[in-house]
Amino acid sequence: MLEAWVPPTTCVGRARLATRERHGQAPRCAVPSRSFRPPSPDRAAARGDVTNGPGRRSAGQGGSPAKVVCRAKGSPSMSTSTPVTDGSGELRYEDLVATFERAAKPNLQDHRIGTELECFGVRIDEHPRPVTYRDDVLPTLEALRDEMGWREGPSRGRNGALVELVRDGASITLEPGGQLELSGAPLATLHETCAELSRHERELDAISRDRHLVWIATGFHPFARLDEIDWMPKPRYDIMRSYLPTRGRRALDMMARTCTVQANFDFRSEDDCGRRLRLAFALGPVITALFANSPYEEGRYAGYRSLRMEVWFHVDPDRCGVPEFVFDDGFSFSRYVDWALDVPMFFVVRDGRYHRYHETFRTFMTKGFATEDGRRFHATYADWLLHLSTLFPNVRLKPYLEVRTADSVPRPYVCTLPALWKGLLYDEDAQERACALVRHLSRPALLDLWAEARRAGLASERIRRLCADLVDAAWTGLDRQDVRDATGRPETRFLEPARRLVQEGRSPADILLERLGPNPGTGDEARRTLCAATRFAGAPGPA
Repeated sequence: MLEAWVPPTTCVGRARLATRERHGQAPRCAVPSRSFRPPSPDRAAARGDVTNGPGRRSAGQGGSPAKVVCRAKGSPSMSTSTPVTDGSGELRYEDLVATFERAAKPNLQDHRIGTELECFGVRIDEHPRPVTYRDDVLPTLEALRDEMGWREGPSRGRNGALVELVRDGASITLEPGGQLELSGAPLATLHETCAELSRHERELDAISRDRHLVWIATGFHPFARLDEIDWMPKPRYDIMRSYLPTRGRRALDMMARTCTVQANFDFRSEDDCGRRLRLAFALGPVITALFANSPYEEGRYAGYRSLRMEVWFHVDPDRCGVPEFVFDDGFSFSRYVDWALDVPMFFVVRDGRYHRYHETFRTFMTKGFATEDGRRFHATYADWLLHLSTLFPNVRLKPYLEVRTADSVPRPYVCTLPALWKGLLYDEDAQERACALVRHLSRPALLDLWAEARRAGLASERIRRLCADLVDAAWTGLDRQDVRDATGRPETRFLEPARRLVQEGRSPADILLERLGPNPGTGDEARRTLCAATRFAGAPGPA
């Protein structure tokens, strides 16, 4: 994703390039180095370290509390070696680092936006229930293929099951519990990415109404029990389903009962990537609060505005949350590579077969992997890319930055997430202003803020004030970029829903709680009501 884009022709860009191209003047979001190096996951587990959520040790361990600060600082120079990317030859450390080096785009005009949206499917009939693959999901994919111009993608499930569609740089895939995920194409403007989401909504709506299906956008399934969920026929999910519960008590809930909206962004250089990555991590609690949209579990208020984010704090400390290196001074791609190398793998794939393998990628590179029948495999570049996709930090580095801290939301909020981040990440003055909002936070204070965000959302006054400043910074950033559609409308219009939420001090979860109360229930009528309140597309009620 975010590769090989075609310049758009449908929107009129009037960016003030003199402001946007001031390379080298942006501040750096960093955290002073701590007095210890993070232990390996194995050593931490053996010691029984207490965690403050996924991937976090107790703030009291080692060193003084770090503070988020903004400052410019040089990064190690990039390697110029040619990486091994075709699966041949020995995989080298520099090949791993080159994954990110080659993704850098020095020209800001080449930067793109990608938006991902996940939705739960529900069959609306006499007894509303979660979708199944055979009866609901597969017919939906086939209808999108046959009626809407999508093509079958290269990925296949068990026994060749259809699990992926592709079209014009976008894809539709399946999450473990049947959640439908649109991974949007990399696009130049918010106007285009929002139009893509609108098209997805229309297409889903058209093929779902007669099939008595509704697709709902919320962070945690509001009524389904875990034992009601039909698991999708993908071998990787079979292995994750057995391994992850050994790492966190809510791992299966994460897989089957959560949905998100995410936004993906490019970076100019290693230093720019580090600045944007740290800022995205530091602002994560504010984003969680603004988009908090998962107050219910099995028909009752769960005690959180974002139950989804609470669930993520109990999944797998090896691969989730905020890695310790994020709070070290001086970001480099090699630091992300070192962290990823020491995360246990889920599997090794050869000839379409998934082999369980839970050693670290570093061990895999060193020793290889032997199957039960004696075959030995060595790490390839394809293995590395697959491994990167199995890491779930709150902000993920691939050949682009993926910000992952928002609940799935319906209109009018879904386009607000990429708008907020574009305003902040693609404007240097807005970046500096946003970084100033969190530079005073120590790491323990940031973790406390995250706990407050998922529990209270925008009902927290201090989070609401932070969010108001953040939205205003993003607004001015988009205004300076000044990208308009063919009718002259600015991108700032996508931030209007965020401004309203902040002014009212209400997250989307508060709107649901006010409308449905703390105990809507799980009966047939309650399920229909919950679906209507969170509907993205499809049948609004029984036929």
